[in-house]
Amino acid sequence: MTLEFSTLVGLGVAAIVVIAILKGARVVPQRSAFVIERLGKYSRTLDAGFHVLFPFLDRVTAKHSLKEQVIDVPSQMCITRDNIAIEIDGVLFLQVLDPARATYGVTNYFMAASQLAQTTLRSEIGKMDLDRTFEERDSINANIVDALDKACEPWGVKVMRYEISNINPPQSVKDALEKQMRAERERRAQVAMSEGDREARINVAEGHKQEAIKQSEAIKIRQINEAEGKAREIELLAQATAQGIAQIALAINTPGGREAVNLRVAEQYVSEFGNLAKSTNTMIIPSNLSDIGGMVASIGNLLERTRPAAVAAQS
Repeated sequence: MTLEFSTLVGLGVAAIVVIAILKGARVVPQRSAFVIERLGKYSRTLDAGFHVLFPFLDRVTAKHSLKEQVIDVPSQMCITRDNIAIEIDGVLFLQVLDPARATYGVTNYFMAASQLAQTTLRSEIGKMDLDRTFEERDSINANIVDALDKACEPWGVKVMRYEISNINPPQSVKDALEKQMRAERERRAQVAMSEGDREARINVAEGHKQEAIKQSEAIKIRQINEAEGKAREIELLAQATAQGIAQIALAINTPGGREAVNLRVAEQYVSEFGNLAKSTNTMIIPSNLSDIGGMVASIGNLLERTRPAAVAAQS
């Protein structure tokens, strides 16, 4: 009887020891933290690894993940500064930096951060018009992160970023925006067409300008060439005339030259007088018409007087 009682007592003590060991042993996963209380008071925070607690004295109050966590912020209606109601939802990214403060600083930091994100978003949307809500997403996200980070710091939670997922304006606003975008596209098309037409007109005008310049240059060159040709022609005619006169003067000074000149002058006189009689009914007859020899003699005397000048020119 005594032996059986001792055996039972030993088994009971062994069972109590095993239960105490099992109850006190804790394995904390990687990137996790356990908050421990002893007799209802915060004791310590367990990092990743194996730990042994005092049975019946220590207990795990909270388990936190130290990884970055994602919170889906529910959609809500926000009023813009120009009194347009739009529905917006977003995604919040945060991370627990201090497990103890995350346990005792707030009851539920997930819900607290989500509610704070919603109120901050409504405040930011109320500061701008509808058009700017589509353009200023980055600014809205940055302002929300800044406000949430300051509010969550006492909770031991770090807000990493906030992203707006969707912005859904009313259907009437969508229709108006679609009309506006269509009008903007048509305006851009008209501007592009007008710019193309303007460029085409400029190119045509530039072509006409270049054509006029080329034509004027061609006319100028032609006139210069014609003037040079005429000048050369006059110069050659003058030289030929001078040479002819010099040859005549030389021929006159040769023996028999004077008689030949007199004969030539007489022939020309008679010929031209005859042509004058044929071309008109009115004739002017010289008073000394019968004295042709005297006229020829006068021309001979004139040539005799010009002889010294011709001889001087030759010398």
